[in-house]
Amino acid sequence: YVSSTVPETNPITVAHQFEVISHVPVENDVLPPVRPPPPQSALRVAPRYLRAAAPAAATVNFPAAFQAPLFSVRASPFHSTAPAPLAKLNVEGLAAAVDLHGTNVLVRVDLNVPLDKADDVTVTDDTRLRAIVPTVKYLLSKNANVILCSHFGRPKGEIIETGKNGRLNPVVPRLSELLGVEVKKVDDCIGPDAEAAASALSEGEVLLLENTRFYAGETKNDAELAAGLGKLADYFVMDAFGTSHRAHSSTAGVTDHMKMSAAGYLLDKELKYLKGAVDEPNRPLCAIVGGAKVSTKIPVIESLIEKCDTILVGGGMIFTFYKALGHDVGNSMVEDDIVPLAAELMKKAEAAGVQLVLPTDVVLADKFDEAAGTKVAAVDDMAGEWMGLDIGPDSVAAFGEILKKSNTIVWNGPMGVFEMAPFATGTTAVAEMLAEATARGATTIVGGGDSVAAINQAGLGDKVSHISTGGGASLELLEGKVLPGVAALTEI
Repeated sequence: YVSSTVPETNPITVAHQFEVISHVPVENDVLPPVRPPPPQSALRVAPRYLRAAAPAAATVNFPAAFQAPLFSVRASPFHSTAPAPLAKLNVEGLAAAVDLHGTNVLVRVDLNVPLDKADDVTVTDDTRLRAIVPTVKYLLSKNANVILCSHFGRPKGEIIETGKNGRLNPVVPRLSELLGVEVKKVDDCIGPDAEAAASALSEGEVLLLENTRFYAGETKNDAELAAGLGKLADYFVMDAFGTSHRAHSSTAGVTDHMKMSAAGYLLDKELKYLKGAVDEPNRPLCAIVGGAKVSTKIPVIESLIEKCDTILVGGGMIFTFYKALGHDVGNSMVEDDIVPLAAELMKKAEAAGVQLVLPTDVVLADKFDEAAGTKVAAVDDMAGEWMGLDIGPDSVAAFGEILKKSNTIVWNGPMGVFEMAPFATGTTAVAEMLAEATARGATTIVGGGDSVAAINQAGLGDKVSHISTGGGASLELLEGKVLPGVAALTEI
């Protein structure tokens, strides 16, 4: 990084040393115009991201010592306090654009809650129900008629009366309590009954449609099903982040039949953090990547190498990296077919100037059991029948020093087998470090999956900036993929 006072109108003259990342060809030693950033910003060498953001522009001139082809640079504030705004309409923007009074709004939500196995009716965890309340209550405050739709389990086109793949009846009582209004229910999601129920809605009422996956075409983005849903409302709000990476009839296809489509509060927050805060971070940006297998995280790590300053690696995947470095890993889990790819990832990180940090010590066990014998060993002292099940104390301390200096932190994957108490220390320590970082003003994001269970197990779920509600969707967004359920929303 280089700091520079940037006049509002004068050209930016750069007279500092740069770390060469890559080159882009330019003409006449002058880069294309970019909009000047605010005063006292930092200029970060960033090929791939040159943007012409506005008509008003300044010319960036490099000293003659730099010969063409030159570097591309992105001017970005070093101390951002909030994620970057997104280019998709959100629910408040929808309400500002149109009068929702007495208008039907179809809201795609995720009502996949666990049911008590004893009766297949009682909701045992209402987290996902509570997550949709802000969006629904906001729409009700605008006197809209809210029509909720969701899938429930995987019935695969069959009508199942009860259980985790059955009708949505079990969520109605608790949803009514949370919203403070009676939630009406219809036993179909398209067709005459659904259309009649939607037409009969009065101002400020809530209607719940039946399980969308009772139709096999739902997961195939069936046009007829999408059109049927489109008959029920004029506007659409997407608030099911966990299914936004799927191009289904109720997440993507339905938008073709709506006047406008917007993101609900839950989806909007996910996008602002997982995309906005990672693409335009308050640096330094550090990612913590863990879990058992490298193979499931390769695209994520590749994408993070392009964005991060530091990547901390933990979990079972570290042993595949160690093997790539020539270490004896004993009886630890290794993906032998991924060893060459692990070596390639380390080379890519080095070439990009990104620190990819592996633990220097591990907690070993003589068997995969909570009652196993354990010991701490340096990574070059692993051998025999011992297996690594957590990162060691020296690694925890080293990770902590890096995280203290990071202003944006993304965590995806545990550091060890945290479900077993003897091997939860590393994961719990990371959770505590994120809570401490949040308290000092850093942006901290827990990216779905086991990381969410881990931070909740540590009792620190409310001490981080954002916990993602989507597993696969979180990973795909971090990978830089376009989510169909997001792409389909109205541009602003």
